[in-house]
Amino acid sequence: MGVVNATPDSFSGGTPSMAQSLELAGRMVREGADILDIGGESTRPGAAPVDAAEESRRVVPVIRELAREHPGLPISVDTMKASVAREAVNAGATIINDVSALGDPDMARVAADTGAGLVLMHMKGTPSTMQQAPDYADVVDEVVGHLEERLGRALAAGVARTGVALDPGIGFGKSLGHNLGLLGRLSELRRPGLPVLLGVSRKSFLGAITGRPVGERLAGTLAAQAMALARGEADVIRVHDVPEAVDLVKVVMAIRGAGG
Repeated sequence: MGVVNATPDSFSGGTPSMAQSLELAGRMVREGADILDIGGESTRPGAAPVDAAEESRRVVPVIRELAREHPGLPISVDTMKASVAREAVNAGATIINDVSALGDPDMARVAADTGAGLVLMHMKGTPSTMQQAPDYADVVDEVVGHLEERLGRALAAGVARTGVALDPGIGFGKSLGHNLGLLGRLSELRRPGLPVLLGVSRKSFLGAITGRPVGERLAGTLAAQAMALARGEADVIRVHDVPEAVDLVKVVMAIRGAGG
């Protein structure tokens, strides 16, 4: 899953204009991305919220054009707002990547009405508050319990189980220890028929481990992704660096295949 941020600020450096977003998306497709994830509201720690109208203005034209240029390519909209999700799906998105896991009570209905896929991610707090001393008795138990509860809500609203994926929310309201605990016990998140989406690309916990700034965290990113894929604990990886991720997947799958 290639990340296309139609926002002024981003871990990836930002792609604020439609032309830049389309250029980045096209390059990612050529490099081998299987899914594109389009976001119009920054969810980095401390980020201020964006109103629905502005978020739609940023993402809907990009999604509409991408759907026209790349028919059949799965397009995900990264949003916490049901109104934005509905507009995005009407424009051609086929997946709703909801980092608030139904924080908007209307989101499940949008997914059910439109038939869009739905990613449910765990986040403690909001992007503006989530890194203010996050605390858990057991981070894995709490994340799993939260996602199971939100999954139940989605299914009750009519969302098809076959269209749901789960994301532990690495870096979203978690300390270094919490993130490592989740990655070390990622298998506990797995549920029959539910893919696991993992987003670790360039995140702060990698900087805490390696001492590297955002632009120098590729090796750390690939290491975390490789561990999860090699153990069969992640099905989709959300990435900024598509060529390197494609090579990683090829090598991991080849080794797993050779092992019988």
